[in-house]
Amino acid sequence: MKMKVMLVGLVAVASLAVGQPKVKSKNEQAAVKAVFDAQTPDAKIAAVDALIAKFKDTEFKAVALEQAAEAAQQKGDSAGAIVYGDRALEADPKNFQAMLLVSGQLALGTKEFDLDKDEKEKRATKLANDAIATITAAAKPNPALADEQWAGIKKDLIAQAHETLGLIASVDKKYDVAITEFKTAIDGAANPEPTTMLRLAATYNYAKQYDLGSAMADRVLALPNVPDNFKKIAMDEKQRAAKLKAGQK
Repeated sequence: MKMKVMLVGLVAVASLAVGQPKVKSKNEQAAVKAVFDAQTPDAKIAAVDALIAKFKDTEFKAVALEQAAEAAQQKGDSAGAIVYGDRALEADPKNFQAMLLVSGQLALGTKEFDLDKDEKEKRATKLANDAIATITAAAKPNPALADEQWAGIKKDLIAQAHETLGLIASVDKKYDVAITEFKTAIDGAANPEPTTMLRLAATYNYAKQYDLGSAMADRVLALPNVPDNFKKIAMDEKQRAAKLKAGQK
């Protein structure tokens, strides 16, 4: 999440520096600034709504709407996040951050017996794959950004798309596919996410690959500064792997 927020900031700074997109008045500039200065999700969403309402043709529409989608996600409002994310994509079909957000929220919100499961999975899969292609081809948003740093950011963003594809496969209990996608996310990221590792550990256990599940849980436990709730989940998966393995004997 922090990396994605940083990227939004880089895009905004770069855009202002090169003149694309542009603000057309001091009032619009103040409204755009209010979006990026907002300190809480509710304040962020309110600032975005105010910007779009007053400046319907603002060139910052897609960036602002994606910010609102992120804010809704932080609040736990998945439906709102998808609505704002879709609006961001309407404003800019190449907004890969919105693609990642919407596909991720769809994947997380899809359950095995949902009547619209196939529809949600199909859209989430397309958006995730579109994000991978768009990010791969994306140029640096800020010329001052080091090539190595931009490459790392792209790797982490692409990893999010693969995690989403893993989640979709998990819903269908296609554990071999899910394992491949989660592993691709972890191995390809510049900064692998502990949440992806925990999902892979759980998936190994579902696939009856208990030694691998336990080893992945150990990897999470060995990470520095891991939150206590992550440690608990890792320990639970490690114990589950041991219990299930013992039950096979």
